[in-house]
Amino acid sequence: MIREIRTIALLMAIIIVCLALGTLNAPQRDLSAKQEEHQKRFGAVYMTLNNPFYEIIDEEIRTEVEKHGDVLLSRDPALSVEKQTEEIEDLIREGVSVIFLNPVDFERMGPALEAARAAHIPVITIDTNVQDSDFVASTIETDNYAAGRACAEHLLQHADHANILLLKHSSAHSAVDRITGFRQTIAGHPGFTIVDEAECDGQLERAMPAMQEMLSRHPEADTVMALNDPSALGAMAALESCGRLQSFRVYGVDGVPETKELILAGRMTATAAQSPRRIGRLAAQQAYRLLDGEPVDRLIQLPTHLWTQENLTPAKTKEWD
Repeated sequence: MIREIRTIALLMAIIIVCLALGTLNAPQRDLSAKQEEHQKRFGAVYMTLNNPFYEIIDEEIRTEVEKHGDVLLSRDPALSVEKQTEEIEDLIREGVSVIFLNPVDFERMGPALEAARAAHIPVITIDTNVQDSDFVASTIETDNYAAGRACAEHLLQHADHANILLLKHSSAHSAVDRITGFRQTIAGHPGFTIVDEAECDGQLERAMPAMQEMLSRHPEADTVMALNDPSALGAMAALESCGRLQSFRVYGVDGVPETKELILAGRMTATAAQSPRRIGRLAAQQAYRLLDGEPVDRLIQLPTHLWTQENLTPAKTKEWD
């Protein structure tokens, strides 16, 4: 009898050890909750991702968000206000914690912003503000007026006169500020005249035909101020096609590596550089401060830097700030 009890006890001990070993060797699972349940979701809606500037911002926000183990859902409305509004409403239904917004039209975002407020989801605007700024927790942008002013000041310092064309994007507040900064800086300087202006939505493929049409109307033009570097590239394509690029002054805003290379090569005049990497990082940092209940800055304006052939080197053309 005693021997049987010892045998049973030994078998039980072996079973317990085997079960323990099996538990140790089995794949570990978090039985308390799925890991995904602890992730925060963030939404980002740009006016377009057909612009490397916004791709860089999105990349930086995503890097910061994923460092925290969270998720970024990015959307591209392709310059459609209606689609952008739908995408914001979709992100609200997805239950995002914060929405990063780069508005297609700064005057027409009211309904989307109201929907976000009703859902208690804070909105951070990036690159440009909206008309209904009371609905926005924070805005991170370049000092866009200063960017336009810097281009105008360079023109005034390096030319005795100019017949100027403007490439605009009047539904983007940032673009309006840049053109206003340029326009107001040259105002009152005799011999510096804006002879024509056209809308291009900041897109290369729209800027090129707009520039061609202005050139046909004003062969005396010798300078173009473009709201951003993609539209400056469109203007340069138009000038190249009619053999006028070498004699034309071309200004842009952004500081895209490709345009800096063109400036260094003497084919473009200047660009007022932005820092999309800093904009993206700051936007993400502001979002986490909001979620932690910390105070945030309502407006952060980053300085701009004018790149010209005089201050560029090959090494400085490789990366975006």
